[in-house]
Formats: sequence, C-alpha cells, structure tokens
Amino acid sequence: MAQYVAVPSGLAAHAPPRRMSSPACWLSFPRIIDVPFETCMATLESWQRAGQDGELPIGPSLLRWPIEHDSDLRTFWIEVGLARGPLRPPLRMRLEIYRWSRLSSRTALELVPRQRVRPTEAYFRSGRLLMDSLTRSLLARPPAQRPGGVTATQPHVHQGVCP
Repeated sequence: MAQYVAVPSGLAAHAPPRRMSSPACWLSFPRIIDVPFETCMATLESWQRAGQDGELPIGPSLLRWPIEHDSDLRTFWIEVGLARGPLRPPLRMRLEIYRWSRLSSRTALELVPRQRVRPTEAYFRSGRLLMDSLTRSLLARPPAQRPGGVTATQPHVHQGVCP
C-alpha cells in the first residue's frame, strides 16, 4: 500500500520557492518517489528513445520530448499535454523532475500548469490519474541489487499536497 506524506510544492533546496497561496502550488501535482534520481532519469531517457514523433502516451495524456534541463536550478522537465476529456483540448503542463534532497536518493516529480487553468473536478482527476500512472510506471522496474547481492525492498510512493 502506498504511503502518503504532505509535501509543499518546490521543497527541494534547488527548486524555485513558491508561495503557498499561489495558484502554482494548489494547482500542481507533486510526488516524491523512492527511486534514485539517476535511475528515474535513465528510465525517462529510455522512454524518450522509445517514443514516436517526440511523444509518449501515458493514459490519455502525452509526454512531449525532449527532456529539458536548467543547470542553475538542477531541474529537468518534460512538456506534457494533460487530457481532460474528449471534447477539451489538452492543457499545457510541465513535469518537473529533481533530486528530492542532496542527502536522499528519492526523486521529486511535480506536474505544473503552463497556462491558465480552471480548477474543475476533471482537472484534478486528470492530473492525479497522470501522476499515479507515471509513478506506477517508474516504480515498476525490477528491484535494485544492493551491494552484497541483497535485493532492495519495494519502494513507496509519497503523494504531496500543499498544506
């Protein structure tokens, strides 16, 4: 069973700070996953190579390559088209990927709107569905071998919510 923890948006030391009252906080979808950052990036890069026409469907939504990088903030991101239903155009979003902290091997993922958003039930349902599918896919890798041949335990997903 997944464990959940409240995680304010942009908590990593290198991520841009956001005011808790700002729409970017309560309209974003943060997750922290127990997957090493390097493993997460390698998986995303392998998906990029396997994607067709620069896009990869995750459910009804699309990840749009390439993976971009901001070396000052040490953040990576992928453009996302968030599907909200058959009669609505996809919303422009950005999936931000960064190391949770210097002392942790966890990876932080955050889906952030890149255009004006109407906060409807369909918006939140679509965002949660995309992030749940994405984190499940990233966690579905074979367990890592630790030094000494001991298999690592199954990682947990932490769902972040702005307080």
